Amino acid sequence: MKFFISIITIGILSFIIGLYAPWWSLAIVAFVVALFINQQPFSSFLSGFLGVFILWLLLALFINAANDSILANRIGGMFGIGQSSILLAFISAFVGGLVAGFAALSASYLRTKK
Repeated sequence: MKFFISIITIGILSFIIGLYAPWWSLAIVAFVVALFINQQPFSSFLSGFLGVFILWLLLALFINAANDSILANRIGGMFGIGQSSILLAFISAFVGGLVAGFAALSASYLRTKK
């Protein structure tokens, strides 16, 4: 139960904070949530990863649909992945998920060192 609460909390708070703060503020959110919700290190990493991965994937797909894939096709061409906007959304979500996952993992390890 703590696992799902952590995923939802990280996702919602990252969205709200992301409206006003830089993109890397999601790491602070994941760190703080993992600090307050005690989990094993792997569960903590996974909840941070999934919370932001799902959020960024949905946001990327929503933004992509709003502009008819124009921006994603151009960025995909620059990165050499072709005009695959779905692949670009997954790559972006993966990067955000890694940042949040490692932040949550750091908080979990900090909590166990006390």
